[in-house]
Amino acid sequence: MEPLSLLTPDAARALAGVIFDLDDTVLDHGALTEAAYGALFRLREAGLALIACTGRPAGWGEVIQRQWPIDATIAENGAVALVRGQAGPAAGAGHQGGLARSAGGGRVALLDAMDREARRARRAELVALADDVVRRFPAAALADDNDQRVTDVTIDIGEHRQVPPEDVQKMRAELRERGVRTLLSSVHLHLTRDPSDKATGVVRLLSTRFGEDPTRARHRYAFVGDSGNDGVAFAAFALTFGVANVRAHLGKLSVPPRFVASLPMGRGFAEIAHRIAELRKNAPAP
Repeated sequence: MEPLSLLTPDAARALAGVIFDLDDTVLDHGALTEAAYGALFRLREAGLALIACTGRPAGWGEVIQRQWPIDATIAENGAVALVRGQAGPAAGAGHQGGLARSAGGGRVALLDAMDREARRARRAELVALADDVVRRFPAAALADDNDQRVTDVTIDIGEHRQVPPEDVQKMRAELRERGVRTLLSSVHLHLTRDPSDKATGVVRLLSTRFGEDPTRARHRYAFVGDSGNDGVAFAAFALTFGVANVRAHLGKLSVPPRFVASLPMGRGFAEIAHRIAELRKNAPAP
């Protein structure tokens, strides 16, 4: 890992966009600060496409897609995407300039590879399994954002209650035996049968909707994260950044972020955005 001061103008200038996690990366314990929100506009003004990437529900994704200066939102750990405009492929797919700036107005489309009825049936099965688990582990409860989810189900283990780590491990072991994949964030235990993760969800969107070459996209887009839940993305993209609180999670990361901010959460994100924008402004045109 290196300090932000070692990021070069060439590396910043080569970027087409920035992908970022939400919780504890842009958000401070769920709250959006003025510094972090301003950082999004700064990156946008520097000519970069912006993609939010989160384990939070599709309902959250729709809200931020409408209100934030971003081009797309990957929600539910890569299983679905939200974009402005129509649900089909973007006009002019195959362009080389990064994400298209959609003129789709206020409409937000949900992109899900699975048929709606099949998705509902799969999720109903997960809800039943989650109900069974929380009945037998009374320290846990279904998370309060489940009514906004499309593909997965979440159990609250650290947002409004604290579940002992040994109970979390027991729950994960039982769910694996039932063929359910689990993902662990700082606040939620996610139950899913989808194979997606944040990195594959982003690359799939860039490829299928915006015409990016999947391999090239991993070099044209930087990723910013904060925890072990971002490990796949840290390993997938060539240029990666961590806010300062990522240091507490390094033991869970096989590949750490290349550059780390000196400040945590939203202030760290603003620090990263400032560095990238300044280098792009001062670098000579390619």
